[in-house]
Amino acid sequence: MSTLLQSGAPPALRTVSSLLHLPPSLRPLVYAATQSRWQTTSSTKPATHPKTALFFPGQGVQRVGMTTDWLEAFPNTVRPILQEIDETLQTPLSRIIADGPNSTLTATQNAQPAIMATSIIILRVLEREFGFKTNERVDIVLGHSLGEFAALVAGGYLRQHDALKLVRRRAEVMERCSKEIGEEVGMVALVCEADHLSSMVEAIHSFLGHASNEGAKTDSHSDTDLPSVQQVLIANVNSKNQIVLSGSIARINELLTHLRQFAGHDPRAVRLKSDSPFHSPLMKPAADVMKKLLHQSSPSAKGEDVVMWPGIMPCISNVSARPFESKEQLKDMLAKQCVETVLWHDSIVYLHKEEKVRRWVGIGPGKVGRNLVGKEVGMKGAVKGGGVWGISDPREVESVLRDLDDTESSGQE
Repeated sequence: MSTLLQSGAPPALRTVSSLLHLPPSLRPLVYAATQSRWQTTSSTKPATHPKTALFFPGQGVQRVGMTTDWLEAFPNTVRPILQEIDETLQTPLSRIIADGPNSTLTATQNAQPAIMATSIIILRVLEREFGFKTNERVDIVLGHSLGEFAALVAGGYLRQHDALKLVRRRAEVMERCSKEIGEEVGMVALVCEADHLSSMVEAIHSFLGHASNEGAKTDSHSDTDLPSVQQVLIANVNSKNQIVLSGSIARINELLTHLRQFAGHDPRAVRLKSDSPFHSPLMKPAADVMKKLLHQSSPSAKGEDVVMWPGIMPCISNVSARPFESKEQLKDMLAKQCVETVLWHDSIVYLHKEEKVRRWVGIGPGKVGRNLVGKEVGMKGAVKGGGVWGISDPREVESVLRDLDDTESSGQE
């Protein structure tokens, strides 16, 4: 090993990708010998750079082994974080992430903290191993549903330790709610032509309003006088042609029948791999628990508020599709997020058209978020003055940081 380092690692070994082809025992030393190569250029960044957003994924992207490559490539950063996660949650979550089984990892109480933890691990690798200065290179953060917690950590509003505890408790209550319902519940994605989405949403609202005997309404909560098990909510507006319904599967099927027989719509319906009706009235107990926890003091900083204000950069709320405006509003909306519609599409449109965000970096497991953003803003990878990237694997770090450095001096449009 000493001979390899003294002679200088060959070019093929001087990449993050090549580290993963080495025995685990050799990776830290080889990486340390070449680390300076990809220190980012934030110290020389221009006064203005293309406005940059950092975004994080939600539930459903989890997979067994999603931290393994990160641990093997960057053990000095990743291992202490995994140990901290296990200690914080008093459960061997790192082992569940690494070894599964998949049925255990996909349980809501494990999947949610596992995804958030993996997202934060990737961010910390960028910061500590590559010198990426989040507060200098990023202008705004956001996250899809569960991903909002990782965004709040990255944006300086929640401490990492506190966010893990909040997410775990939230997930436990959500899982309990799902088990206590007594009938089949879940989530169904509806995909239609982009120019039909608005009228389809109106038809959904109308159906829900008529079902409550109060006439047509324009509010996605229009059937809230029904027993909660019969309520359906538009849980996500993900893109210009995709929404997700959440609640009773029988009730969702009634709604689909109405859309097809009476409203002139025939969307493609895809049942999601979720046995929980997230972002529906059935999750109200989780919202109540979150509201209580967010108004208590920090578990990790004695005498301090659990929410830090202000953060180091704006964070977009799933509920309003706009930046949080105050500490109290953040607490209120983060609790409501359990039962409210995730306005992801609205958030991306706002950032793209009004805030003129030109660079988008997705951090965390999976590619769903990157694909949704890329389709909306019409970019993939690096383009003139911007781009859309995703980092879910160590092999992607080098090219993304290179593209960010190459577009750093492009200025703002």
